[in-house]
Amino acid sequence: MSATEYLRVSKLHAFYGESHILHGMDFTVRRGECVSLLGRNGAGRTTTLRALMGLTGKRTGSIMINGREAIGMAPHKIAQLGVGYCPEERGIYSGLTTEENLMMPPRVGSGGMSVEELYTMFPNLAERRHSQGTRLSGGEQQMLALARILRTGARLLLLDEISEGLAPVVVQKLGEVIRELKQKDYTIVLVEQNFRFAAPLADRMFVVEHGQIAMEIAQSELASRMGHLQEMLGV
Repeated sequence: MSATEYLRVSKLHAFYGESHILHGMDFTVRRGECVSLLGRNGAGRTTTLRALMGLTGKRTGSIMINGREAIGMAPHKIAQLGVGYCPEERGIYSGLTTEENLMMPPRVGSGGMSVEELYTMFPNLAERRHSQGTRLSGGEQQMLALARILRTGARLLLLDEISEGLAPVVVQKLGEVIRELKQKDYTIVLVEQNFRFAAPLADRMFVVEHGQIAMEIAQSELASRMGHLQEMLGV
C-alpha cells in the first residue's frame, strides 16, 4: 500500500443474507482525495459504504484502511481506525438538542473538531444549538449528521446521498464544506445520485454497475466522457 493511499478495496464481495450484492469491488482512494461512487439505484453504491463499515452480512476480499486490514473487524473497531459514516437516514436523536447530538459520539482519533469550530463551519447549527432534533429542517439535520462525525476525529468520511431532497442553498453549503474538508486533508467517499453536486467535488468518479466498478473517470476527463457517462447513468 503506497503512502498516498488511504483506502484500498480489493475483490470485495458482500451479502445480505442469501443476496449477493457486491461482486468484486476494486478501487483506491488517496489521502486527501474525494471520490464519488455513481450509478443507478440498486447498483451497490450504498452497500459498498456499509460493507466498508462492516454493516452488511458476510464480506470477503480486502479493505485496507490506512494500512490496516479491516475485512474481519467489527463496525466499532473500523470506526476506531478513523472512519466516519454518514448514512442516508442521518440518525439524528430526535429527543436531544443539536448540541447534545453533537456531543454523543465518542472520539475515535485525535484532531476532531471542537464544537465551536463546527459552529463556525455550520453557522445554522450554532443558531439552533438548543433546538431539539425533531425541530431541525432536513438541511440542518444533514449538517448535524456531518458535523457529528467531524467531531469524532474521523479522517475517512463515507457520505451517503447527503444532498438528497435538500434546498439548493443547503446543497451549495454542503459543497463548500466538502471543499474545505479536502483542503484540511480529509479523505472522502461520496455516494450521490445528484451528479451536478458530485462531479465538481470529486477528483475521480467510479461508475458502479451490478456490484462492480464499470468505469473510472478523472476530473480532467469529465468533459470529454460526459456523453458516455450520461448513457451509463441514464440521466
